[in-house]
Amino acid sequence: MAKKTIDQVEVKNRRVLMRVDFNVPLQGSQITDDRRIVQALESIRSVIDRGGRLILMSHLGRPEGKPNPAFSLKPIAEHLSKLLKRPVAFAADCIGPTAEQTVAAVPAGGVALLENLRFHAEEDLIDKAKKNPDKKPTAEQAAKIEAFATALSALGDLYCNNAFGTCHRRHVSMYDVPMKLGPGRRVCGHLVQKELKFLGDAVAHPKRPFVAILGGAKVSDKIGVIESLLPKVDTILIGGGMAYTFFAAQGVKIGKSLCEPDKLELARGLLDKGRGKLRLPADSVCAAELREGAATQVLQGDIPDGLSGLDIGPATTRAYGEAIRSAKTIVWNGPMGVFETPPFDAGTKEIARILAEATDAGATSIIGGGDSAAAAEACGVADRITHISTGGGASLEFLEGKPFKTIEILDDA
Repeated sequence: MAKKTIDQVEVKNRRVLMRVDFNVPLQGSQITDDRRIVQALESIRSVIDRGGRLILMSHLGRPEGKPNPAFSLKPIAEHLSKLLKRPVAFAADCIGPTAEQTVAAVPAGGVALLENLRFHAEEDLIDKAKKNPDKKPTAEQAAKIEAFATALSALGDLYCNNAFGTCHRRHVSMYDVPMKLGPGRRVCGHLVQKELKFLGDAVAHPKRPFVAILGGAKVSDKIGVIESLLPKVDTILIGGGMAYTFFAAQGVKIGKSLCEPDKLELARGLLDKGRGKLRLPADSVCAAELREGAATQVLQGDIPDGLSGLDIGPATTRAYGEAIRSAKTIVWNGPMGVFETPPFDAGTKEIARILAEATDAGATSIIGGGDSAAAAEACGVADRITHISTGGGASLEFLEGKPFKTIEILDDA
């Protein structure tokens, strides 16, 4: 899915309306993690260094469709100004006279950031309706969505999608705005380009052996990914809480471990489909309670009543490590244990270190965001991973092979 990038279009003196993902954590007005802003800088500089007039738009948090100072993007504009070492104008709204005046004043090579898109309920009304058909927009709401899209699109001459983390969402800024600007004026930024290259091309045409590592709490969250990857991979290594639903499906006793009883039949079906490819943990780190510093024991096979499996054990780590080190392409999504609570983070961290070693030896490694990315950061190996996705939920849906209309509508390369 090769798409035209921001580097391939003339931007001088043109208003470039760029959708970014500046949904960063804040404590008051202080940004506690600016990685999403830093990751957008390459595309931002591509525009302003070539004399474009850059208009940035993003969401932040869940303000529920109305202005809320706690979710204002003003602190992000101030932080971005420091990173770029140049002024970043801030519009106190994303549409209307305030936005129009701010955009009109942006010079060639200048930058403006619009206020939080989600201060307007119209931004994500259609997406909410997809999840809950009872919330289908009324005729009045549909008219407001149309007006919102028209007002936003009027602020730009070109559209650039640089927000992969929201590409699986049917938001006005992600779909309706580029549709209104029309063909020949909608491209992708560097972040989306990288996601297409690694999550798309590397997975579709992998160097072998191709190993997938899937963890997390629920089988139900990973059904689509497992079914999509089974025909493509050589091995799938299962960890996390979802492993115990698979064990229960085989008749193994799992004590108090996490389990989805309504997914046992599905788990049995996946085990049958994945025979010879789907691998479950050989041992588990177990405890009577989930708390930091809890007493643990390593068990193989049945887990007695009163205990829960909370991380992969050392035998599993060694076996999975061998599979990872022998691989040429590795995709990882989801932690191996309850990563946020030591000592049940050990398995996830060790997998992160092994993945970095495999990458150093020449493998292509791809992490699908979320806790897996946090583990790579915590272990200090993030810069040794080939690609860490900027979208947790988006990367999952992309690996499932779900269509992304927000990307499909962008101009082909």
